[in-house]
Amino acid sequence: MLKKLLEEHKIHLKKRCEHVTEGCDETGSRTLLNRIYTDLYITEGQSEEVNTQHEVKQLEGASKNLHGSPIRCQDIFKALPDQHGDIRVVLTNGVAGVGKTFSVQKFTLDWAEGLENQDVSVVVLLSFRELNLIRDQQHSLLTLLHVFHPTLQKIPAEKLAVLKLLFIFDGLDESRLSLDFNNSLIVSDVKKKSSVKVLLMNLIKGNLLPSALVWITSRPAAANQIPPSCVSRVTEVRGFTDAQKEEYFRRRFSNEEMSSRIISHIKTSRSLHIMCGIPVFCWITATVLENLLTTEQRGELPKTMTDMYSHFLLVQTRRKKNKYHEGHQTSPQELMEADREVLLKLGRLAFEHLEKGNIMFYQEDLEKCGLDVTEASVFSGVCTEIFKRENVIFQKPVYSFVHLSVQEFLAAVYMLHCFISRNTEVLKNFLRQKYRESSLDDLMRRVMEKSLWSPNGHLDLFARFLHGLSVDSNQRLLEGLLGQMENNPETIQRIINNLKKITTSISPERSINIFQCLMEMKDLSVYREIQQFMKSENRSEKLSEIQCSALAYMLQMSEEVLDELDLEKYNTSEEGRRRLVPVVRNCRKAQLQGCLLSESSCASLGSALKSNPSQLTELDLSGNKVYAGLVKQLCGFLQSPHCKLQILIACKLSQACTVLVSNLFGLQACRLSEKDCVSLISALKSKPCYLRELDINKNDLKDAGVKELCGVLQSPQCKLQTLRLSGCRLSKSECEIVASALQSNPSYLTELDIDQIYGDRSFGDSGMKHLCEILESSICKLKKLRLVFSVNHKPTPSLFLCFLLQ
Repeated sequence: MLKKLLEEHKIHLKKRCEHVTEGCDETGSRTLLNRIYTDLYITEGQSEEVNTQHEVKQLEGASKNLHGSPIRCQDIFKALPDQHGDIRVVLTNGVAGVGKTFSVQKFTLDWAEGLENQDVSVVVLLSFRELNLIRDQQHSLLTLLHVFHPTLQKIPAEKLAVLKLLFIFDGLDESRLSLDFNNSLIVSDVKKKSSVKVLLMNLIKGNLLPSALVWITSRPAAANQIPPSCVSRVTEVRGFTDAQKEEYFRRRFSNEEMSSRIISHIKTSRSLHIMCGIPVFCWITATVLENLLTTEQRGELPKTMTDMYSHFLLVQTRRKKNKYHEGHQTSPQELMEADREVLLKLGRLAFEHLEKGNIMFYQEDLEKCGLDVTEASVFSGVCTEIFKRENVIFQKPVYSFVHLSVQEFLAAVYMLHCFISRNTEVLKNFLRQKYRESSLDDLMRRVMEKSLWSPNGHLDLFARFLHGLSVDSNQRLLEGLLGQMENNPETIQRIINNLKKITTSISPERSINIFQCLMEMKDLSVYREIQQFMKSENRSEKLSEIQCSALAYMLQMSEEVLDELDLEKYNTSEEGRRRLVPVVRNCRKAQLQGCLLSESSCASLGSALKSNPSQLTELDLSGNKVYAGLVKQLCGFLQSPHCKLQILIACKLSQACTVLVSNLFGLQACRLSEKDCVSLISALKSKPCYLRELDINKNDLKDAGVKELCGVLQSPQCKLQTLRLSGCRLSKSECEIVASALQSNPSYLTELDIDQIYGDRSFGDSGMKHLCEILESSICKLKKLRLVFSVNHKPTPSLFLCFLLQ
């Protein structure tokens, strides 16, 4: 009986998952998942700063940061060869549209078809969109299963503890449940009723069905709702690699010539190529380019993000009109005018919810923007691919834009329309200040300033689209929607000039978006200047700050890893050099000495270190004041499993200290604070196998620092060859501890330097005895021993013996 019930459940899930839609929710357009599914790049762990960066910025960084061992979605609960212990709770991150839900569906389909993970008895697939609809109801875990999976209604409660269940909760970022793991009621009985959020938290904690597996997917910004202590494994869906992008287009188009042309075109635009790491953007690109390449429309193919989205909006409007096969030549203006009212209401919805961070909309949200929900079916047909409606289990419509970038594009369209139509109230509310009618260049300047004040850049893409919409070609394309705007070359030039001026007052990281806005406006002057500079053998020409920002962007996005970044070789201002700091993301050797890094530059450097630690082998920060915040970031960098750094030189770290890592992780520091000593040595302790030379000059390590150091020395993985503790003023007891630690692992040590031993701060007989034992050891390879002591200190016979053995 039970076996039959489980087979029925598999059949139910197979029917639910075998067909999917790409941006469209019309039944007729559903496609077999296995026909279009392209493997995604999934890795263990997650990128740094995923909770704070705008998702497009994360994608741009990820395009150069595909390190780590890939994991198939079907192996999400299988431990890697070097891992031990069970994996019970998995949290999978990924930006919007990157393929999290497709991965979940593929996993479930393969299980339902008997192909993968047959050790799992029951897969329970739930979405937070569905759970939102019953968030105010009381349920037991048993009734929750019955509501969402009727095929499981006849399974007895006592069987749930025996069966191996897997609960998949898809879309944590769409949750409207308030999760508080610190103050949650404990529920352990599958029959006990409680709120949905309490059931969820107890499942994750293991109070409910402790043997059950749990898989949660989320956009990065919402993932921190789950405490790390509750998670066994964190994975990240990184989207498509370059090879997977090509595979996607070849699978989508049977016409090889078509797929080849599309692949060739997206490679000509770095921004489009990067965005195609998101499967949804691949679909948008395929939709637009297929339409343009199969019609007689002339002109250039879209090269910028704004171009692509403007054409996408037009293509979907054309589809609504069913003009593809009728042979009618309808102008873009006529198409847009016909649906102008609905599209502008969509734009208003997108705009008003952009700052709030809302990506899911319900009936009341639509009504506030003047959208008649009784026309939802027609509305869905008008803009199916732009704005999709889903009927979840209770047949209550839930609306969303197919991707966050579509919402940002329509928000920019709406704002520009408000400017053209003199709707000053909307502009005033957005800018949070008094607003009077002004020129377009003044509006653009104020919007850009607002976006730059955003700590996570959540308005950056919106600002890019807004600037791109000011271009004549996009104005003409969307004139029927936007209305006529008096735009002259002088206004456009003032916008461009304003963008270039802003770079003097913002951080290097944020200035890159200025360059991207210029690209959206198709102003290639800076780009061409930099191209010419890079081709020139004589690089004595002085670079402006905007040129440095452009150069930083181009070097970061380059397919080739830069061998060496030496800021002293660039003829520019100190501020210009600071704008080149983010290039550390994509280079092997970074020479940043003496460039007077500001605190914001240090933050930029820290971000670069964390985002791409796989290439950098040498970093020189000498002559800079490295702020305290960077000490923590450096430690995190050293602890990273992907860190390949061999040489690190950093001066004035915290209290005027110097850090030098030489060979394969040497460390030399002057006057480190006790806290910094502990932090850095503790960081090295996590990866002692790389440590070859440790030189800690003139530091008062104190007990805490000495203990951390000894932990490094005693590790069986430690391959330290050189140890210098000159001027560390170790106490007698501390000297003995160090000597004892060295005795436990002397096989690699070839050089030991302990000088400036002061009076009562000497090794003493016990410490010297340990040193002698090291020297007498058959596995000792010590070639150089340096001891310097004050003239007032009388050396013991043990000390003379050590000198003789040297």
